[in-house]
Amino acid sequence: MRKMQKITGGLMVGVTTISVMLIIAIILVILVVIINGGKEYFSWEFLTAFPEDGMTKGGIFPAIYGTALLVLIMSVAAVPFGTITAIYLTEYARENSFLSRTIRFAIKTLAMVPSIIFGLFGLGFFIKFVGGGMDQAFLGGQLKWAQPNILWASLTMALLTLPVVIVSVEESLRTIPRELREASLALGATKWQTILRIILPGARSSILTGTILAISRGAGEVAPILFTGAAYYLATLPVSVSDQFMSLGYHIYIMSTQSSNVDQTLPIQFATTMVLLLLTFLLNFTAIIIRARLRRTK
Repeated sequence: MRKMQKITGGLMVGVTTISVMLIIAIILVILVVIINGGKEYFSWEFLTAFPEDGMTKGGIFPAIYGTALLVLIMSVAAVPFGTITAIYLTEYARENSFLSRTIRFAIKTLAMVPSIIFGLFGLGFFIKFVGGGMDQAFLGGQLKWAQPNILWASLTMALLTLPVVIVSVEESLRTIPRELREASLALGATKWQTILRIILPGARSSILTGTILAISRGAGEVAPILFTGAAYYLATLPVSVSDQFMSLGYHIYIMSTQSSNVDQTLPIQFATTMVLLLLTFLLNFTAIIIRARLRRTK
């Protein structure tokens, strides 16, 4: 019996090890292919120049700028609402109340919705309904907000990342021991003071980590911004939230599917993919570093 258990245990360890090595190998192959394909085109000029000659030359600075602006506006919209919702679910709502169950059902539903559906929702709600209403109410029907722009794209992306923010913040708040809450209340602090001075500082590392991971996911999404604000090419940078923008993910998608010469732009596609991967890795490593430093300061 023991011999059979040892054989079974060794077999499971071997299968697990092979699976892990296979995953690592696949990731390394993908990285090698992307780096080999884009290393000759990757340069400082590529990062700081505008596209030229029908996107077959030049750089991707407008796409980098647009992605950064998208992530910034998305974070301003998603993180506060996600944090407030998580605080309500953790500290105020009763676990089995109708409102609590409704909110959790809505969060799970949003998490399961395909990203392309968010793009169609943004087109119908933000652009047609909200934007069209704003144009009728404030501009006499003149077209300004009832068209794709970076504001509607950012709000659509905020809806996509909102479940990730809520779940990560809620799990972080639940790691704070109940005794700390009770001690704070026993010393005369109010509920809000306890949340502000005890719970949020104690969970800040996990909150920041979850937030950054949600942002890193949003930075590479294409489907939600497909109909709500991304543009194939712009000669100028967006200066207002009512302007369209270029995005790294959308830039790769367009060049790989609708470019006039796909083979000629293939090195640009690989180099742009390198930039997007570096941005994603940078955000993830930032989350790891912040979490490690905040834990050491506790």
